[in-house]
Amino acid sequence: MVEELVIAVIAAVCACGLYAMAAARVVRQYERGVVFRLGRLQEGIRGPGFTTILPFVDKLHKVNMQIVTMPVPAQDGITRDNVTVRVDAVIYFKVIDAAEALVRVEDYRFAVSQMAQTSLRSIIGKSDLDDLLSNREKLNQGLELMIDSPAIGWGVQIDRVEIKDVSLPETMKRSMARQAEADRERRARVINADAELQASKKLAEAAKQMSGQPAALQLRLLQTVVAVAAEKNSTLVLPFPVELLRFLERATPAEAVQAVQAVSGAVQATPSLAADRPVADHSAADHPEAAPAPASAPAPAAAPEAVATTRPKVPSVPTSASPLDEKPSERQDAQPV
Repeated sequence: MVEELVIAVIAAVCACGLYAMAAARVVRQYERGVVFRLGRLQEGIRGPGFTTILPFVDKLHKVNMQIVTMPVPAQDGITRDNVTVRVDAVIYFKVIDAAEALVRVEDYRFAVSQMAQTSLRSIIGKSDLDDLLSNREKLNQGLELMIDSPAIGWGVQIDRVEIKDVSLPETMKRSMARQAEADRERRARVINADAELQASKKLAEAAKQMSGQPAALQLRLLQTVVAVAAEKNSTLVLPFPVELLRFLERATPAEAVQAVQAVSGAVQATPSLAADRPVADHSAADHPEAAPAPASAPAPAAAPEAVATTRPKVPSVPTSASPLDEKPSERQDAQPV
């Protein structure tokens, strides 16, 4: 009798242990438990920790409450400006109501994925290419609203949606590259033209400043000569001396007349160099009135009053006085036989 009682107690303890093992459940911190009793949803949501259910009567479903990162497959579409693009995105969502996520939709992950793909295609068709490339913040917000509207009824909250990459055809990439190159060239030309305008204004101011001082022009010329000579790879030729320019700048009208007369006297004195030639003697003998004036008696200078009132005349040199001005045929006839 005692043995039977001991066996019954041991059997009862084993049955209780098996029942406890079948009824015991552990819910993690990031999970929530939803209990279905004979297929009917129970009101309470089991929180994290140790909990028990009725074996063979209740069924516990654990729902992950963490944020889920789901990539959206790349979608091909045509933008509003008729450009074919391929766009992929990533979506972040989490479950806020475990019971609704299990009851309202069969598989909330698959449902959210399909909704994200269709919304992404819709966004591509409503947007321009420039918006997809440069205005992604606005598109992300619109895409989030489109996915979040039906997901709220499923107990799912869309936390964030991001467009990850936009793939363009190669022809479109080359066209955009040419457009960017042309725009940069246009800006470079505008900057260069603006620089030329500013430089011209500064050069005009410098020319106006140097026009009042002729010596400044001479100094600037010398600076240019020094700058060119510093390279030592070119030859610099000055067609006239700088001293002549300075003399002409400082010369008065009276001094200019005297200089011209001196030059004329020198020209008249040139026939004396050819006095030994028979041609000069024969010409002077036949035409005494055309004999050149002696070099020691130059033409008198004009009076100061005449210089101040009228323009002086440069004395002309007789053409017959110089044997160099005679024609070759005449010189040959004049030579003695």
